[in-house]
Amino acid sequence: MCGIAGILSADPDVRRRVGAMVAALAHRGPDDEGIEDLDRITLGHRRLSIVDLGGGHQPMFSADRSLAVVFNGEIYNFPRLREELERAGRRFATRCDTEILLHLYEIDGDDCVLRLEGMFAFALWDARRRRLLLARDHLGQKPLFFAETNGALAFASEVKGILAADLIPRRIDLTALYHYISLRFLPDDHSLFEGIHKLPAAHRLIVENGRARMERYWDLSRLEKIEGGEEDLLASLDAVLNRTVADHRMSDVPVGTFLSGGIDSSLITAILARQTGEPIPTFSIGVKEEGFNELPYARKVAAQYGTRHHEEVVAADLVHRVPRMIRQMDEPVDPFAVGVYLVSGLAAREVKVVLSGDGGDELFAGYDRFSGHRLAGRLAFLPPSVRRRVVRPLIDALPESFAYKGLTQKLRWLNEMSLYEDGERYAESMSFLRFTEEAKARLFTPDVRARLAGIDSRAKILEPFERIGSADPVDAMLYTDLMTRIPDHLLPIVDRMAMAHGLEVRPPLLEHRMVEYAMRIPAQWKLRGRTLKYLLRRLAERYVDPELVRRKKQGFGFPLAYWMQNELAGFLRRAAAESRFAAEGIFDRAYVQTLIEEHIAGRRDHNYRIWVWLNLEIWHRLYFEQAGIDAVTAWIEREVA
Repeated sequence: MCGIAGILSADPDVRRRVGAMVAALAHRGPDDEGIEDLDRITLGHRRLSIVDLGGGHQPMFSADRSLAVVFNGEIYNFPRLREELERAGRRFATRCDTEILLHLYEIDGDDCVLRLEGMFAFALWDARRRRLLLARDHLGQKPLFFAETNGALAFASEVKGILAADLIPRRIDLTALYHYISLRFLPDDHSLFEGIHKLPAAHRLIVENGRARMERYWDLSRLEKIEGGEEDLLASLDAVLNRTVADHRMSDVPVGTFLSGGIDSSLITAILARQTGEPIPTFSIGVKEEGFNELPYARKVAAQYGTRHHEEVVAADLVHRVPRMIRQMDEPVDPFAVGVYLVSGLAAREVKVVLSGDGGDELFAGYDRFSGHRLAGRLAFLPPSVRRRVVRPLIDALPESFAYKGLTQKLRWLNEMSLYEDGERYAESMSFLRFTEEAKARLFTPDVRARLAGIDSRAKILEPFERIGSADPVDAMLYTDLMTRIPDHLLPIVDRMAMAHGLEVRPPLLEHRMVEYAMRIPAQWKLRGRTLKYLLRRLAERYVDPELVRRKKQGFGFPLAYWMQNELAGFLRRAAAESRFAAEGIFDRAYVQTLIEEHIAGRRDHNYRIWVWLNLEIWHRLYFEQAGIDAVTAWIEREVA
């Protein structure tokens, strides 16, 4: 796990800016630094030493120095690939998985990525051909950004690395902003900065003869389903997951796990503990609010397997932490990020590597929305006019509970989603709690709406939903998540929040071979009746207390809606009065103030919308006014105890 950066340019003065880029990524690699100025390109690297602690310095070169690479990630099938290449006469100078990229490129060229199993982002320079290859792993576990300007191409693991080169002016990408406030992630190649692009997951970028081309090298849209009964599927799933966890143990330093007490992390912890045969380090966090705390369940799993368990109860001061987390993300943060940030800080005191249960809900249909999609369809027996003119006002008259997944919110979601079908329903559901197209028409000023005319964020969800061509909407939803939410929301948060502490997180469930296998399991074994994640639950029962598996899904969270009505109320009002987005003519101040006052008064739960807006205000101060973290935190603390 590392940070990479570089500039391709004929101008040596421009290339010298790589030093500043690498310095901005120091948190990603506290163990080593390397910068090499080559013909037309300068490559930089920050290293977190995991494998071959003494021999993995980068940039790394081929034997004749015609190839150079900087690499971030882990190649889990490296031992098997190395044995294969050594039998073919290849010689290795290190024990590091980075070196495999040089050999594979010499043999397979750009298709070297097709033989990799793992998480990776790398830049490989072919000096003979003056050719640059940038590549990112199949699911987007490792990040990579790039920008082209004035004949130069800069790339880095994080946006802040590119900003440090000071090659492009800082401007908000309004199209990206428009999508973000609906989807809570940045789709495709978008970043929030105009001119800075994300290399999408499963893509490679080739720069040659002054031209750049981007291409996808992997997809999941056409996989044949596995046949067989429940016991056969359980046996094969057990074997595949055990093999994947074994591969993820590859390390020259101790490996622990995140243990939330949920099914996914408990299962990964159990398998790793059985494989190692010795106490493994496990890490959990919780909050004082009982309805949001899963520590008791994590303790049960830790006790069952005799792990070296570490836990911490965190204070309810979420908003104070936001500036630092936004600085790590380079974009607004989801409340989910706070949990990852805090548990990563706890784990980093003891280990450099942890396994996580990320991906279980997206692969095996673990969210309420999967069963809710089906239930919304059953409401279609009522005429649309009745659902709009009778049911909708009745639901709006119900009091808001302001609780996580409150009844009124669920009923409103079901009724509104019943007005759509299939892909349109799933696309609309993505923005329901945030800013729908209708809400954005009120949030953005008329001038900005005119500039963004014709853009519809729902298309970013509808396109992959329809691309898979599945008759089962559960399959289509899972595929859409894997093409959008996983690479553009979940994994960027995990990467940035963990790397803020110099910690490597490995999610076995999201290794692409594991994903391919899971997507071949028929949807009927994932959502069975109203039972979410059916097959994975059955497997988990083999490893942990069945009562833990059968309990209602809880999830780690914070009582944000309550805080916004109470401790944060004064701050929210002041932030709206001092809104930078309103001052720049992007957002309508009166509409934002209406959302806040309705929420504080208890008339409507807008906590998700307010959170998105508030994060943007903090992000603007950090990146466009370039205020320090301490200054922005002080601005928050003036009215938040």
